[in-house]
This record gives sequence, structure tokens and C-alpha cells, in this order.
Amino acid sequence: MGLMKKEKLSHLHFYFHDIVSGRHPTAVRVAEAAMTNTSATGFGLMAMIDDPLTLGPNMSSKIVGRAQGLYASADLTNLGLLMVLNFVFTEGKFNGSTLSVLGRNGVFSAVRELPIVGGSGVFRFASGYAQAKTHELKLETGDAVVEYNVYVFHY
Repeated sequence: MGLMKKEKLSHLHFYFHDIVSGRHPTAVRVAEAAMTNTSATGFGLMAMIDDPLTLGPNMSSKIVGRAQGLYASADLTNLGLLMVLNFVFTEGKFNGSTLSVLGRNGVFSAVRELPIVGGSGVFRFASGYAQAKTHELKLETGDAVVEYNVYVFHY
């Protein structure tokens, strides 16, 4: 019928800046269980995010989109986050398109794999995975820069 184009694989590479400190945080706590203060993993904590995505690891690097959604501490014994977010692209050939992520992020693993469960625009019918690797974590503030390599099938 010709409705679907040929499937292709795209590789995207960018950096996610999760800023929880300072005057203009991009991640804010929206819920916290009473036991969060006694849990080593922050179990029950939930944050909404609107984190910049950049080409390079520095905030001065070109912004290519935003990571918008939430993450929640969902593991009693290890720091494991439930990630529910969209990568919203604002530059280049993917401008106006999104990728949806839903999965577990084992924060202290060297490389984490998160599923891509859909998308919009160029990424309609998308599926694939994202590999996340911490580039920088400031323990005194909680701010983090995470490198993402995303491999996505789309039409």
C-alpha cells in the first residue's frame, strides 16, 4: 500500500544535563515517601525533569533538545530509577520529533540500557534502546551529566 517507508536505523549521541541545585534547576522533587529520609536509595522519591540535551558534555555546547518527564527511585536496595521521559528534539533533521523512554536506570552501573518504546514525527513507530553512561556526577550538589547513545529503528 505504500503507507510505510523503508525501516532505517539511526544513531543519536547527546548529553543529558540533570541539574537539581542552584537557582534554575531542571529537575525538581515532586513527591517523597515518609521513609525516603531513612532509605539509602531514596526509595519513593519522584522528580519531574526538563533537562537540556546538548551535543557535547558542557552546558555551553549546542542544545539539541530536552529530556522531559519524570524519574522515581523504585529500588529498596540499589539506586535504581524508573525513567518515564521523552527526548524532545529542537534542532537539526529531528527537530519537532520525539523519542519515548520507559525503563529502569541502574544509576551506578557503568552503562545502562533503557528501552525506546515509541516516538513521534520522524520517529513515528520507533523502537530501540538508549545506552546511558555517567559522564560527571557532582556528589556535593547531585547535578549530573549523562552521555546517551541511542539506537532507534524508524520509518
